[in-house]
Amino acid sequence: MPTKTILKGGTKAKVTFALSADAEQVAVAGDFNDWSEEATPLVKRKDGRFTGTVTVPTGREYRYRYVIDGETWENDGEADWYAPNAHGSEDCVIDLTDD
Repeated sequence: MPTKTILKGGTKAKVTFALSADAEQVAVAGDFNDWSEEATPLVKRKDGRFTGTVTVPTGREYRYRYVIDGETWENDGEADWYAPNAHGSEDCVIDLTDD
């Protein structure tokens, strides 16, 4: 589940992504990094979870998915909600609006 921390001033937020996976590598891809499968790799922790943090502007929603071992795309079971995408599946959505 992503953890959202609004930074001082309220115009940016740190979003920490975490996923438990039996994998060698996990990355998060989303509209915040142009859906790059390599731009935001997560770090494997001793407990088996993969985690990583991005800083993004607030005031909007972001779509994302996890990329496991460079080939399997997986959704976050605890996203704020899900939205259909052009590939016939759904993207996770994280909400950083004021509402």
